[in-house]
Amino acid sequence: MELKLENITKNYGSFTALDHLSLTFETGICGILGANGAGKSTMMNLITDNIKRDGGAITFEGREILEMGDEFRAVLGYMPQQQGIYERMTALSFVTYMGRLKGLKGRVLQEQAEQVLRLTNLWDVRHKAVGQFSGGMKQRALLAQALLGDPKVLILDEPTAGLDPRERMRIRDFIKELSKERIVLLATHIVSDIETIADKVILMKKGKVVSMDTPANLIASLPEDWRPVAHVPSLEDVYLCYLGD
Repeated sequence: MELKLENITKNYGSFTALDHLSLTFETGICGILGANGAGKSTMMNLITDNIKRDGGAITFEGREILEMGDEFRAVLGYMPQQQGIYERMTALSFVTYMGRLKGLKGRVLQEQAEQVLRLTNLWDVRHKAVGQFSGGMKQRALLAQALLGDPKVLILDEPTAGLDPRERMRIRDFIKELSKERIVLLATHIVSDIETIADKVILMKKGKVVSMDTPANLIASLPEDWRPVAHVPSLEDVYLCYLGD
């Protein structure tokens, strides 16, 4: 599979959020790193068609996603940062509601709601209000709705933010398992999560790509004067070197 961004530009008034950005994503996990304002969220919002681009093309399997319309949305799953607007709903009613928004109906919707709740280990608490969930359970509920329709492109925005180490590990390992047959774009400020599971990593700064490579290659490319003395070089050192100012 291939999702391709070609010469993408997005401006907010005089501020350029994305500056002629070109990227190609393939099956597996691509971690996206960058400081606030680097363009990560703008890029994800353009792929999900939540905002309009000012220039360039986005294609999936060679076809422009705007021309695909509902056909592209059917293969797209999006997990936003944790929100509290559905906290009075039960896990089952939340996932069912999101399924209806995706156009699922009847038995298909019932079966998929059960499937994604079982996949995310929430089936036993399906009748419990989301507002009573722990942070990790809320993240899993958001991930569950993103999996409805068996999407081929999965966009995850800060999926492990605010979680304790054990919950982070569970979510992280689950995302790795999901990526075997999907394109997964994972934006996060938790550098260690990306280093552990990403096949490729994008470093973004001021709307441009600074570098894109495997975690191992990025770490190996660290300049000598940025190699730490007190510990083995990590992706966090790479982040500080290229994006830290």
